[in-house]
Amino acid sequence: MGPNGEQVGIVRIEDALRLAQEADLDLVEVAPQARPPVAKLMDFGKFKYESAQKARESRRNQQLTVIKEQKLRPKIDPHDYETKKGHVSRFLAAGNKVKVTIMFRGREQSRPELGFRLLQRLADDVSELGFVEASPKQDGRNMTMVLAPHKNAKAKAKASKEPENA
Repeated sequence: MGPNGEQVGIVRIEDALRLAQEADLDLVEVAPQARPPVAKLMDFGKFKYESAQKARESRRNQQLTVIKEQKLRPKIDPHDYETKKGHVSRFLAAGNKVKVTIMFRGREQSRPELGFRLLQRLADDVSELGFVEASPKQDGRNMTMVLAPHKNAKAKAKASKEPENA
């Protein structure tokens, strides 16, 4: 391709280099596997700068998913449950995923349904903020469940933090 993006056609290497030098541009090989190889006349420094800018912009627009963890026990006190539920709802309102883990010890391991019911209760209590992404699963001494925020949870949280102009 020529300096203005037009196609030049098949040109000897020496002629292509001379064209590049006359236009004060670089001769960049675009497709070396093609027969004949495809080259382009361009300002390579400008090209590298623009591609770095695009990469930086795409990284800025990327959303980082954070997984917070909350640990519970099957025989949790009602007040402690309310405190933990408050933490989970705060995490979900901030737009983070929450991994809720119930740890079983000793005889508690023979009653996994207690942990399952506790996780279901927690999921129902925070259902307006998030949904169950991964249902409760037992793995060894622990039972885990992942809660994810609803799509518009972060926007609602930002809107509630902004003071109203009245």
